[in-house]
Amino acid sequence: MSETSATTSAREGSLDAPTRHPLDWQSPDFLDAEKIDAEMRRVFDICHGCRRCFNLCDSFPRLFDLIDDSPTGELDAVSSEDFGPVVEACTLCDMCFMTKCPYVPPHEFNLDFPHLMLRYRAAEMAGGKKAFTERQLGEMDRNGRLAAPLAGLVNWGADRKNKTVRTLMEKTAGIDARAELPAFAAKPFLARAREGALEVNRQAPAFGRKVALFATCSVNYNRVEVGEAARKVLAHNGVETRVAYPGCCGMPFLEQADLPRVAEQARKVSAELRPLIEEGLEIITLTASCGLMFKFEWPLALPDNEDVKRLSGATRDIDELIVDIARTEGLAPRLRPLETGVAVHLACHARAQNKGPKAAEMLRLIPDTPVTIIERCSGHGGTFGVMKGTHDIAMKVGKPAMRSALKTGHGYLVSDCPLAAKHLVQGMGELAEAGATLPEKGHHPIELMALSYGLV
Repeated sequence: MSETSATTSAREGSLDAPTRHPLDWQSPDFLDAEKIDAEMRRVFDICHGCRRCFNLCDSFPRLFDLIDDSPTGELDAVSSEDFGPVVEACTLCDMCFMTKCPYVPPHEFNLDFPHLMLRYRAAEMAGGKKAFTERQLGEMDRNGRLAAPLAGLVNWGADRKNKTVRTLMEKTAGIDARAELPAFAAKPFLARAREGALEVNRQAPAFGRKVALFATCSVNYNRVEVGEAARKVLAHNGVETRVAYPGCCGMPFLEQADLPRVAEQARKVSAELRPLIEEGLEIITLTASCGLMFKFEWPLALPDNEDVKRLSGATRDIDELIVDIARTEGLAPRLRPLETGVAVHLACHARAQNKGPKAAEMLRLIPDTPVTIIERCSGHGGTFGVMKGTHDIAMKVGKPAMRSALKTGHGYLVSDCPLAAKHLVQGMGELAEAGATLPEKGHHPIELMALSYGLV
């Protein structure tokens, strides 16, 4: 056996941690069509010979069907013009890279399927192919500011029960009339937090800790109750919080491969958060996607930016923080059982952070509360779950997670991804038989900690 073969054999399926190379998105080669096609063919040929990822999302079945249905049954008979649907089905969940692929770096094959899909999309965008509705939906800060004063009217129009408006939205904007859409808050979380600090429990073991909560666009404009639950739980545990929100983390722009916009947000937000870090505050994110951007995606896009580096090292999500408090100082008393139990969906963007099932670890701190982990993709993926062309695929990919959650019979379903939680609950309702136990809605894990403490 050659030295190269021995090295490859040792690394395939090994316990080496996946490593990711910085995105060389400012290089002319990054958008070169011929170089992209060559890399697509190299990677697709390796995927074709392995097929370990066949059950993760719809990208891989599409790729394998494309090859299997070709005249030779090999990639050489597949036209590059047919690669588009494979790219379309990738939601950048990173699960193939993090959990399945045996050929990610440091393996010499050097596969990074999600970032290759990102590169393909970036070239499409640079070539003028831009999806109008998806881009407008991705303008989270603008949309939130505009919707807040008209929240009642906007939410009325976006409700699935409003057949007239939703049918019109589907015909004109391509937003599937069946998809649940996030509701907007009349007063953003940041504005609510500025109304006054919460009284901190001076008797709690963790008294003296101070953190900055990064509100996230989702919590600031849509799920304000998540932010309020986090502040109350932390205050009860003696932790003083400051709420900050310089702007969206840019995940919606990443999904569209608008890398210049991602870099713009990274520079702006990291610079504005740096003074808080210099004060010694940890930056606590309330949504899994934002934690992933701060910790991993921004440093890959701007590896030499000092503000980004500092932010990456200072960021934790809210579940990580509560688990750390429990381990180091101990939690404040008064947690009460949630007897109907909790199904914990491990969001893909939480799993991609390689930090373990922190949401489940946190909820297992609640006494006498059954907790079951659901470790499958919800299928949603940003705008993927709401657009007419991809909603059915999102429901299909999410069915295993929906069925697993139904089988638990638990009264609560939580996810660190608010879109995933909403999507799963909708799908569970569509799959459930009469009389099945269904959660009222999808919660964030911190909401159940607040409920257990009797704070909400």
